[in-house]
Amino acid sequence: MKLVAGNSNRTLAEDIGRYLETPLANCSVRRFADMEIFVEILENVRGEDVFVIQSTSFPANDHLMELLIIIDAARRASARRITAVLPYFGYARQDRKPGPRTPISAKLVANLITRAGADRVLTVDLHAGQIQGFFDIPTDNLFAAPVMVRDIRERYGDNDLIVVSPDVGGVVRARAIAKRLDAPLAIVDKRRERPGESEVMNIIGDVENRFCILVDDIVDSGGTLCNAADALLHEGASKVAAYITHGVLSGGAIARVTASTLAELVITDSIQPTSAVEAAHNIRVLPIAPLIGEAIGRTATEKSVSSLFD
Repeated sequence: MKLVAGNSNRTLAEDIGRYLETPLANCSVRRFADMEIFVEILENVRGEDVFVIQSTSFPANDHLMELLIIIDAARRASARRITAVLPYFGYARQDRKPGPRTPISAKLVANLITRAGADRVLTVDLHAGQIQGFFDIPTDNLFAAPVMVRDIRERYGDNDLIVVSPDVGGVVRARAIAKRLDAPLAIVDKRRERPGESEVMNIIGDVENRFCILVDDIVDSGGTLCNAADALLHEGASKVAAYITHGVLSGGAIARVTASTLAELVITDSIQPTSAVEAAHNIRVLPIAPLIGEAIGRTATEKSVSSLFD
């Protein structure tokens, strides 16, 4: 097989290559003076099982175009099979029509990836599981839960834990982790007045004197997490930490998190951590290269991927 990486998260791609003991294929992804993207795969991929590793993180449109062009280049170079590996699938939050005359951009992006020539998709913690159905090709949605549960047990296993979903929509995700930890579940009931802002209303569940683990798939502005942490502490929680798969952390999110009452925010490296993230005293990054690498290896050898989570 061949591993080809774009520019969105080169460090993660190299870590995946080390896990698989397969170096990244020599591929040139560069821009012309007008920022038009040009891709050239500098190795023979004819008849190969090609895995294109690219998160569609900020700048999302540039990284999406890189992904599409790399897939097209591999297809025209006669690759036997092309798997788009998206540790973070951007546009996933636009998975439905929230109002009239609005797009379903997640479906559009799925169509673009399919039409570009991808035969399979491998991604991590989709914002909504039904997005798998937007693709007309096989799609594997990996879960970061096993990695997070292992870390929670090592770090906080001696505490009286309770897993908390920051909203009703994330209950299924939080319940899965609570079940693995054999811990109770609580829910933050919030009302969002406008995009990027949230108002915590009340806590469903008993969090008094418990160590709360907030669980979600994406942290963007950080407002929901910080408000949830304040509400949990107000209800008597002893301490609050958060485990989030994708650290988008846009705008002033990092400053908001570092100044918050969160004891710790743990994110994965599905999105390339910035220098500000690495410098933050209460933000820690969990590596998921072994998880993705194992899934790639199993895909290449036609073994079960779902058994990773049994």
